[in-house]
Amino acid sequence: MLDLISALSRKQKSYVFLAVDLTLVPLALLFTLIMQPLPQSALLTLSGLLPVLPYVLTIMALAELRLGLPMVQLNAYERHAVGLTALVALLTATTLALLTELFGPGLSPGTYVVFATSLLLFMMAIRALLHQVVLMVYRRASPRCRVLIYGAGTTGTQLAQALKSHDGIDPVAFVDDNSSLQGMTLVGLQVFAPGRIQELVKTRQINRVLLAMPSQSQPKQAQVIVRLQRMGLEVQALPSFAQLIGEEALVDKLTLVPPQRFLGREARDLPLNAASSSYADRVVLISGAGGSIGSELCRQVLRCRPTRLVLFELNELALYTIHQELESLAREAGVEILPVLGSVTDNRQMRRVLEAHNVQVVLHAAAYKHVPLVEANPLAGLANNVFGTQNLAQAALQAGVERFILISSDKAVRPTNVMGASKRMAELLLQDMASRSPRTVFTMVRFGNVLGSSGSVVPLFQDQISRGGPVTVTDPRVKRYFMTISEAVQLVLQAGAEAQGGEVFVLDMGEPVSILQMARQVIESAGYSLRDAENPDGEIAIEIIGLRPGEKMEEELTLTNELITTRHPKIFCTRETVLSEIEVATFMRGLRTAVASGDNHAANLVLQRWVEGYGSQDTNRKSS
Repeated sequence: MLDLISALSRKQKSYVFLAVDLTLVPLALLFTLIMQPLPQSALLTLSGLLPVLPYVLTIMALAELRLGLPMVQLNAYERHAVGLTALVALLTATTLALLTELFGPGLSPGTYVVFATSLLLFMMAIRALLHQVVLMVYRRASPRCRVLIYGAGTTGTQLAQALKSHDGIDPVAFVDDNSSLQGMTLVGLQVFAPGRIQELVKTRQINRVLLAMPSQSQPKQAQVIVRLQRMGLEVQALPSFAQLIGEEALVDKLTLVPPQRFLGREARDLPLNAASSSYADRVVLISGAGGSIGSELCRQVLRCRPTRLVLFELNELALYTIHQELESLAREAGVEILPVLGSVTDNRQMRRVLEAHNVQVVLHAAAYKHVPLVEANPLAGLANNVFGTQNLAQAALQAGVERFILISSDKAVRPTNVMGASKRMAELLLQDMASRSPRTVFTMVRFGNVLGSSGSVVPLFQDQISRGGPVTVTDPRVKRYFMTISEAVQLVLQAGAEAQGGEVFVLDMGEPVSILQMARQVIESAGYSLRDAENPDGEIAIEIIGLRPGEKMEEELTLTNELITTRHPKIFCTRETVLSEIEVATFMRGLRTAVASGDNHAANLVLQRWVEGYGSQDTNRKSS
């Protein structure tokens, strides 16, 4: 049946509608005659009208074609189309009245009124019936998503109306916080209280909840979203009407609430518990405080109630944003919060800040981390990530800081890019300082990609989708480790509390995730279909662009694959080769000379000489 419907062209379908309408004329006339008190039977009276029927049908057909009524699609048959149908019915009844008065047999005026009304009702009813039949055929032929609309206001009712003609989505019901709307039926859907959502999900087989209350504040929407996600529901949110202005259909404007399922596993909540004592009642400095990791470090350290929290950041806007966010929270917690604008490459400022504020714990998250940018600007990346770490670490040593925790990366393991090599050099530098530090505990925590951080893959995919695609993937075989920002920071703080000095901590990231599979998930979660060889009519394509300079097919977490358990089940320690004090001084001297002279080649030679795997892997990658 679906194949037959799909095979018909728009013109052929219009001829079907015309033929159905013409068939309804004698049926409506017979129905009218049956309803009227006549001197003879309805069939005999109808047989007397047969000579004029061809002319009536001809006039009706010409009128329908002129008005374009057969071309109106079933899912677009609304007020305007009903008006056209009424006009056709009236014209047909008038034609019948004129012809029967001229050529007989004449009927009472009331008969023509009943005929016009009957014909109008028959034509409307047959279209409603055909619409339901076609919908049933489509529903049986392909699985449909059953959705619950949260919000029964203007936006929700318009969304429900739009979805009723959608090929793959069935609106099932409304839920609304407004008690005056609960129990009502709007656009054919009943309105329920939010407390009945779980019951509706089970009894009506709901697949998704559509949030249709854009006028509500963001915090209010966030609360609703969190509540729905805790029920295990997938949630999509409708933007405000300001964002809806355009030519795209309403249903195409749905934007996905970022789901945790991109992680490929359940996100973990890892409370600090006893580890928070390492940060409580202390002065804590966080470098890179306005970044993705740095800002989450600020939030979680603040919960530990330090005496003072120093936010150190190079980017003015980022520092302003995180300071504004935390200021009132810090006041309530009785924590002094100090925003400091500066660069870790300024060693005099670093010494001054640490000494002036009596800093006891340093969390070093300031770094240039975007691989392609650092690859294009290697000297700037090395200066910030290596010399900046050295400046801050030396200042911490001189100021008698208790703990110094470096945020490192899995890209530091046998790196094929300058960013990863710079992080590895920072690790080697800290391991050397740890071996010679009488008081300060230097340690580092190494982990993979963080979902939702600036420049990470999921926001990139979502931005590409918002612009109509394609979604770009470097290679179909690429895999990466992922964590949520909250997970990563919780484990960083746990590891920093356990550190004795010189350890390289590695976090349990779970299994690596296929970037290609993640791209598919992001596309589907945004409500779009993937366009590929199997589905050439899909909406968003995935484009394979090849590995960028410095990228690896898969990242590693250790150089030796040897992981030593710690007291925390999600934190491991790894034993790796360290350099002597003389070797560290040698590579730092060579690196400073290369950066000072602006010599990229010389800097690259230093990396190849001292960073394990850097030269060989880069050569192998290029040759492959």
